Amino acid sequence: MGKMQTWSNVKWLPAAFAAILGLAACGGGESGESGTAGAESEGTEETEDATLVLNWFPKSQMGGFFAAQSEGYFEDNGLNVEIQPGGPEVSTLQMVAAGDAEFGLAHADQLLMARNQGMELVALAASLQNSPQAFMYHEEAGMDGFEDLNGRKVFVEAGIPYWEYLKSQYDLSGVEQLTYTGEYTQFMSEPQSVSQSFVTSEPYFMQREGVDVETTLISEAGYDPYNVVLFVTKDYLENNEAKVEKFMNAYRPGWNHYEENYEEVNEVIHEANENIAPEELKFESEQQHDFVYGGAAEENGVGHMTPERWQELIDQLYELDLLDEQVDAKEVFTTEYLSE
Repeated sequence: MGKMQTWSNVKWLPAAFAAILGLAACGGGESGESGTAGAESEGTEETEDATLVLNWFPKSQMGGFFAAQSEGYFEDNGLNVEIQPGGPEVSTLQMVAAGDAEFGLAHADQLLMARNQGMELVALAASLQNSPQAFMYHEEAGMDGFEDLNGRKVFVEAGIPYWEYLKSQYDLSGVEQLTYTGEYTQFMSEPQSVSQSFVTSEPYFMQREGVDVETTLISEAGYDPYNVVLFVTKDYLENNEAKVEKFMNAYRPGWNHYEENYEEVNEVIHEANENIAPEELKFESEQQHDFVYGGAAEENGVGHMTPERWQELIDQLYELDLLDEQVDAKEVFTTEYLSE
């Protein structure tokens, strides 16, 4: 494996930083920063600083970014990238919009809904081509289609877009909806219950607890937003195009390296997040493979996006009254900086 950097630059955000959630998003990002490469000093190019804030604590879904860091791909492109973890009290959308980080990660529907709130954000790459969001249920109970949620307790986050979509497509009036808290004790004790999940994560926990489960992907109902989407503000992109290009020059090499060397890179992720076990990282890496490298990414490369996929999502959210207007898909994403 290539050179490994120390991880002193991976900083955990202080709890007080959650106060940023109360700030009004200005949609600006940093302006006035030069978009050109750093000035030369003694014949070498000066390294520029950049911050990437994750949409959760470090895990395999961010593997390509940690690979780009540990293998020196960012450094080779003249960047010193600080990777900051997310979490339940961290809004990557508001941080990037307020200029407290240049780059962020979020899901495609979150980006569109943030835009609806006045944050002009632009997607640069979609790390997961398809959504791993799913409903998880006990193997012995089974589930025959989404209508079979009726008559069951369903643990789901209130207002989450895919749940609103499912209710618009199916008669789910017989569902006993309970708030999803991230805890699975009640789900495990009630064989007929159903819980929201990611197929890349929760089944591992159930397997470890000796609970046999199956999952049904939400995408089977037709709702399939890009996941772990890299984004910046429109203003930042316009004023720092060269710096964005440097970052993106490391994006695909990082993910391509992760595909073949994920176990080694997972050691770096574990150092950044000791609360996630190596076995859990391995499970997630293997389960997410086709989401990252399959589908359109197999032919077009990791991060690929199309206007058709974005427009379909825009139309779905508009029909659910989660968007005030149907914005042109070409305004919310670009693939111009995805290196071949």
